Amino acid sequence: MKLPIEFSKKYEKILKSDFQRFVETFDEIPISAFRVNPLKKIEVEAEKIEDSDFGYYGKISGKSKEFLVGEIYSQEPAAQMVGQIARPEQDMRVLDLCAAPGGKSSHLLSYLGNTGLLVSNDISTKRSKILVENLERWGNRNNIILNESPDKLADVFSAFFDMIVIDAPCSGEGMFRKDPDAMSYWSPKYVEECVSRQKKILSEAMKMLAPTGVIVYSTCTWSPEEDEEMVAWLLNEYPNLALEFEKKYWPFEFKGEGQFLARFRNNDDSLVKKSKFRMVKSNLNSEQLKLWKVFRTRSLNFEPKGILQAFGDNLFLLPESLPDLSKLRIARNGLHIGVFKKNRFEPSYALGIALNKNDSKQEIELTDEEVIGYAKGNPIIKDKNLPNGWTHLLSDGHGFGFSKYVDGMLKNNYPKGLRIHG
Repeated sequence: MKLPIEFSKKYEKILKSDFQRFVETFDEIPISAFRVNPLKKIEVEAEKIEDSDFGYYGKISGKSKEFLVGEIYSQEPAAQMVGQIARPEQDMRVLDLCAAPGGKSSHLLSYLGNTGLLVSNDISTKRSKILVENLERWGNRNNIILNESPDKLADVFSAFFDMIVIDAPCSGEGMFRKDPDAMSYWSPKYVEECVSRQKKILSEAMKMLAPTGVIVYSTCTWSPEEDEEMVAWLLNEYPNLALEFEKKYWPFEFKGEGQFLARFRNNDDSLVKKSKFRMVKSNLNSEQLKLWKVFRTRSLNFEPKGILQAFGDNLFLLPESLPDLSKLRIARNGLHIGVFKKNRFEPSYALGIALNKNDSKQEIELTDEEVIGYAKGNPIIKDKNLPNGWTHLLSDGHGFGFSKYVDGMLKNNYPKGLRIHG
């Protein structure tokens, strides 16, 4: 691979005797890996990634049953270290500030389970749509997805989060092997632009950090200006921050792409001012509440925990203790429960994939072949002695949506935008 001349000169000076090993890695095949979803436990036969709770080496297909059901997620090994170092505790309030396409958010959710809150944000509207799809498939019930700039978030979430993860926009040097096109926009000037952007993001993030909160800062670059120098800048700007961890992943030392990680803890509540929040409340009218209760009583074995809110005809379940989000651009306001239609309520794919075995009163287990066929848009013949009505689809006991069972046939309710082809 032909590297930019200025890039080579820079790292020859930095790496010295390790430079030749560094250069040789760019001609090697990129390393593929994946993580398993602890909410949907499966057995896998693959090499475990060292120091990883959920990660394995290997390539997965986006058309496989395991991917479609949300049992696994493709993510290269070095990128997995961000969530691994973060390791939020259950019941924490967590912000993934630059979240698309969803690898780090799904990793954070793996630790939170269905407790606490994860706010996943991406400023790009296009990327936030991909983020919605990936996190919906993961199946958690405690996640909202926003599409905002950091300063707008800071106006709403002042001193709110116990942990903030910032996988900052960067010069992308660590992705050169995986994505050679990234070299086309690399230059020393571009590194400087990234540094300026990163400082602005970190400054807004600090406004949202709780008094004893944790910040995890990461980049997929080796640039000292964006890594070690950014750490030094942050510690200088906020003297009461303590650096807990700092590490750089070089491809000649680690089986994966490039990554930098630093973890800080806020040790002074004078840095941030506690705010009182106007919390979100349910807004269902009496007719909507009645239709929801009819469905819940007939179809579910439990009462979902959270705040029910209607947006038009759509019903969402929001995590508790949320501030008012009306001033923010929302990509997905919690778990999409379903849709109100004339005199009835229809459950969503998202609800079905977030539930597991025994959560619903009527369930049908699908074979792997039926899962693939259903994802292609096909109905399924299941001649069982069941009453007609909404039925929870399962794959190895894990939810895969709801279908209307009518006289031995499961009608296809798989979202058209998610269907696979071929």
